[in-house]
Amino acid sequence: MTDANPRRQELKNRVEAVLNEHVRPTLRADGGDLELVDIDEDNIVQVRLQGACQGCSSASYTLTMGIEATLKSHVPEIRFIEAVP
Repeated sequence: MTDANPRRQELKNRVEAVLNEHVRPTLRADGGDLELVDIDEDNIVQVRLQGACQGCSSASYTLTMGIEATLKSHVPEIRFIEAVP
């Protein structure tokens, strides 16, 4: 996922690094994963849940209390996270 705007691409790279280091290992340990779909102009991160995370009853809690909180602590310009189909 490359972007013509170097600042947006740098933001995507930072988000991807946080996901790889702090989020994906835990999700994968439970049989799930997520894909970074995009980050829009308003710094809203769009992700697609995969594996066991799809349809999980705790997915919304994991998104807001786990993934969003982790992203915001490492990349403060992120406004929030949303799951996309």
